[in-house]
Order: sequence, then structure tokens, then C-alpha cells
Amino acid sequence: MTAARATDRLLAAARDAGASRWVAFFEPLPDRLRDEGIAELRRTARLARAAIGPNDSVREVLPAEVTEPFVEALDALARELARDAARA
Repeated sequence: MTAARATDRLLAAARDAGASRWVAFFEPLPDRLRDEGIAELRRTARLARAAIGPNDSVREVLPAEVTEPFVEALDALARELARDAARA
């Protein structure tokens, strides 16, 4: 849920900034992060994390106040998913 809330805030900031490309990218992600099963959640988390890339990054458009909590939440989710996979 933390990742979904961070993505909600990022989406709101993208809307406020008029960053339509990022709005379109992030729009489906909060609900997916809330509702998907484990396998789908892994894919969605990887997709969301791809927004922070070396060549093209949402960090170039939105402030750190929203991008950094987003990255931290996705990284925490990835760690939890990896722990879950290791237990299985």
C-alpha cells in the first residue's frame, strides 16, 4: 500500500505539472499496486521503477519531494517481494 500511495502522490504531481506523458504512464499503476497478486505485482513494480531511468526519468520533471518517496517505496516493495520469493 505504501508504494500505491507514493504513486498516487506522484501521479497528482504529474497532473499539477501538466506532464501528460507521465500522467499516462502512472495512471493505471496505483490500482495495480493495490490489487494485483504477487506475480503481477512484481511486474508492475518493475514497470513503475522504470520511470527512474538513466536516460529518461520522471525526476527530470517532478520534484524530489514526490520522486524520492516513490523510489523508496518501490525499493522497499522489491525487497519484500524478494524475501517472499526466498521463503517460497
